[in-house]
Amino acid sequence: MTDMVENLDKLENALSQLQCVLVARRARYTPEAVSWAQYDILEILRLHGAMTPSLMGERLGVARSGISKSLRVLKDLCLVEQLQGTDDRREQSTGLTTGGRDFLMRAAAGRHDAARSVAAILSPGEQAMFAELCEKTCLALENARPSDLDGHCD
Repeated sequence: MTDMVENLDKLENALSQLQCVLVARRARYTPEAVSWAQYDILEILRLHGAMTPSLMGERLGVARSGISKSLRVLKDLCLVEQLQGTDDRREQSTGLTTGGRDFLMRAAAGRHDAARSVAAILSPGEQAMFAELCEKTCLALENARPSDLDGHCD
């Protein structure tokens, strides 16, 4: 049991340190005060183009009120703009501004630079293994239910 706890502690520490490094790197490339939820909105707009706040909420699994709050901040940062709908002029569609596209390009440059740095120290086999482990880890974390976390956050 002690080995399992020690291994879990090592894994937790490794994940925590990786998260800290990645967040710090992201802040260097994109210093705007953008939350993860706001970043998700920018990414979905990049991938799918302009859309209504209600559709964003559906795709991201976020309540309309949360989307509206995030959009206000993104609009104040000049990263998104709201346009009148084509069919229903009362309907607002949100899209990226040039500033929003530039923000996402800087974020992509940061990810690319990080990948280059990691590729420089890992063999091709280690790179493939790391990518596979990251995918597996992401899937486990995305599928973790809140009940799986009971007792683990003291």
